[in-house]
Amino acid sequence: MTTTVGAPTTYDLGPARALSCRECGHQIPLAPEFACAECFGPLEVAYSFGRIRRADIEAGPKSIWRYRDLLPVPSDVDSHPNTQPGLTRLVKADRLAAALGVKSLWVKDDTGNPTHSFKDRVVAVALAAARQLGFRVLACPSTGNLANATAAAAARAGWESVVLIPSSLERAKILTTAVYDGALIAVEGNYDDVNRLATELAAEHEDWAFVNVNVRPYYAEGSKTLAYEIAEQLGWRVPDQVVVPIASGAQLTKVDKGFRELGELGLVEQTPYRVFGAQATGCSPVSAAYKAGHDVVQPVRPDTIARSLAIGAPADGPYVLDVVNRTKGAIEDVSDEEVVEGIRLLARTEGIFTETAGGVTVATAKKLIETGKLDPEAETVLLITGDGLKTLDAIENHVGPRATVPPTTAAVHKALGF
Repeated sequence: MTTTVGAPTTYDLGPARALSCRECGHQIPLAPEFACAECFGPLEVAYSFGRIRRADIEAGPKSIWRYRDLLPVPSDVDSHPNTQPGLTRLVKADRLAAALGVKSLWVKDDTGNPTHSFKDRVVAVALAAARQLGFRVLACPSTGNLANATAAAAARAGWESVVLIPSSLERAKILTTAVYDGALIAVEGNYDDVNRLATELAAEHEDWAFVNVNVRPYYAEGSKTLAYEIAEQLGWRVPDQVVVPIASGAQLTKVDKGFRELGELGLVEQTPYRVFGAQATGCSPVSAAYKAGHDVVQPVRPDTIARSLAIGAPADGPYVLDVVNRTKGAIEDVSDEEVVEGIRLLARTEGIFTETAGGVTVATAKKLIETGKLDPEAETVLLITGDGLKTLDAIENHVGPRATVPPTTAAVHKALGF
């Protein structure tokens, strides 16, 4: 891989004008940087938005690129080969609502993305930014869904890819990454070990765009499109409550950022909303910090079937706490047994088969309702971020045929209890 990174002094990243430190506010020009040189805090994209109209968005592509004027991407982003993620369905979940005891419930079903998870959104934005920044190799450390999305996006763009995963990753996610024929490397250790290795490699290989490391500020902005779509699909309004699974925490903070931007731009009415976070008990450092009233997150060693959420040192943990506290939400965690029941509950009520992360979201919503933290009278949206076909091992010992019978009607009737 000998591609050389170009070094232009300015970049065409649409409305993005600078990178701003989330801690001290120091700003730098747009660049492939992710840490502040002044205080080592994380950088995020700062914008100068022009006039944006609902009608222009609605007339745009049937993908996240309808929101290109709100993202750090060039205006011609849709002309380059990409996986065209987004505009997934928002399902009115009346049967799940009845089971949970909620008056009005929606499910944002991101299993319909090209590689069947929300990660297609963030990778598409990272790829668009990386192209402008001069990279030509797409890379990532991943708990699975990001591996799929990165390998697929690189293949579609004609780029090489380098994907690092924990060697213990679910078999389905390994296969659905390897099929794109990029460089897939299994690493002995958990995700935090893999992430540290990726950070070292990013420093050594300046031509590799690690989507969630050296181009992370741009990558993370892709999660805002979930908020944009939810608001647009609700008729340009923000729901009262939203429940978001927590891995690194970036998705939750960017959903909040997306809702705030829509309000500030006058695209929706600036009404109050509450943000709730969902974790698996076996990897719940943010939930533990919230319950203890802390503003910092103590790293943990993950031990849960929800491997896509198994990040023991979540980079955005403190900012998740800020969002949840500011919006008067809450963070809860659920056991692996509750995760499986959450998967099955969503499947039998709404016909949506989610991976373990979605099971965490559904089970956490149930727990939040039972403990009185989530208002059952308020309009609520649950984020379902990945397809159940990715984590079949989580349910294989819990579901199966009701009976095995000879090919006779009498045998079927007997099995059915007639």
